Amino acid sequence: MRIIRRKTIPKVPASHEDPADPGVVKQILLWRDDLTPGRIQMINWSTLLPGKSFRPHYHEAMDEVFIILDGEVEITVRKETKLLGKGDVVVIPECAVHVMKNLTDDEVHYIAIGIARGGSGKTVVI
Repeated sequence: MRIIRRKTIPKVPASHEDPADPGVVKQILLWRDDLTPGRIQMINWSTLLPGKSFRPHYHEAMDEVFIILDGEVEITVRKETKLLGKGDVVVIPECAVHVMKNLTDDEVHYIAIGIARGGSGKTVVI
């Protein structure tokens, strides 16, 4: 599991902007070399319901990236547990059993991106 904390990433002008007077700045969460070579399998807007968790599972031949948009969650990947909050990113490697729990009384929204290196990125529920 790899955790990226958005609050620690510097803001830099987007490549199409004037560096001296940018209209937009960006924070680079991940570079191409940070991810498994493959193709985008899916991009989901996901909602983790209050106090709930999803079932432990893994994906064959597919990495998964979660970008936490709000709230606070506990994620366990291969028996390693971390807390994540708004702006945090986690990269979950293929075949790594993972589960995430909403620690709040509100919905938690996150973007889930699947990057398949081959095959279908089949989900296997534990």
